Amino acid sequence: MATLEGTTAIVTGSSRGIGADVATQLAAQGAAVVVNYRQKAPRATKVVAGIEAAGGRAVAVGADLTAPDGPAALVDAAVTSFGGLDLLVLNASGGMESTMGEDYALRLNRDAQVAMLTAAVEVMPPGSRVVFITSHQAHFVEKVETMEAYEPVARSKRAGEDALRAMIPELEAKGISFVVVSGDMIEGTVTATLLDRATPGAIEARRQEAGRLYSVAEFATEIVRMATSEVPTGHTEYVGGAEDFLAKS
Repeated sequence: MATLEGTTAIVTGSSRGIGADVATQLAAQGAAVVVNYRQKAPRATKVVAGIEAAGGRAVAVGADLTAPDGPAALVDAAVTSFGGLDLLVLNASGGMESTMGEDYALRLNRDAQVAMLTAAVEVMPPGSRVVFITSHQAHFVEKVETMEAYEPVARSKRAGEDALRAMIPELEAKGISFVVVSGDMIEGTVTATLLDRATPGAIEARRQEAGRLYSVAEFATEIVRMATSEVPTGHTEYVGGAEDFLAKS
C-alpha cells in the first residue's frame, strides 16, 4: 500500500500502549481503525475519542482473540463500519499474567494470531498487508538465551511467528504481503514492567547493552512506517538494538 488514505486497519490489543499509539498514528495518516480491547472498554473508548477529535475515524470493539468468536468479531466490525479491511496489525500479545492459565501464552501468541489472520484474509483484497509485532528476545529465542521469566512468552511468540510465516504462500496467492517488526524492550510497556519486577534491574541492564531503548511512541512510528514500506513479503524489520542478537545468532 502506497498510502493509508481511505484504507481500513485492525490493530489487535490497541486500547493502550504500543497498540493505542499505532492506532492513533494510522488514523492520523488516513486509515479508519478498529481499536481492539479484551476487557478495558473505557481505555479503548478514550483512544477512539482521541482519534475522532483529531478528525479521524475509529471504532472500539471488545473481542478476546483466544475465544472462538473473537477474530471474526473484529473482521465483521471492519467490514460493517468501514466497508472492508486492508491492514492487519497483529500487536496483541501476553503470557506473563499469573491468572490466565499455564497455556495462555501459547493460546494468545500462537493460536490466536493464526485464528485472527485466518479470519482476516477472507475479506482482505490484493495489495493488503499484515504486520506482526514481536520482540528481539522472542524472534531470536532459539539462538540467543533470554531471561528465565520471559522465556515461555518468547517461545510462544516465536511459535506464533513461525505459524504465521507458514501461511505466507496462502497470503501471496491472495496478493497479501506479510511483514514482521521486531523490537527491543520498549520503555513503559506492561511487559517491560513485569519483566523488571520478575528480574530486578533487567530493563536497566538491557538499556546499557543496547545504548538506549525505544519509547512506545517511537516504536509505534516504526510499525506504522512498515504498513506501507516497499519491502518483500516475509521481511523482518529490526527496531533498536538488534546488532548483538544478530551477532549471536
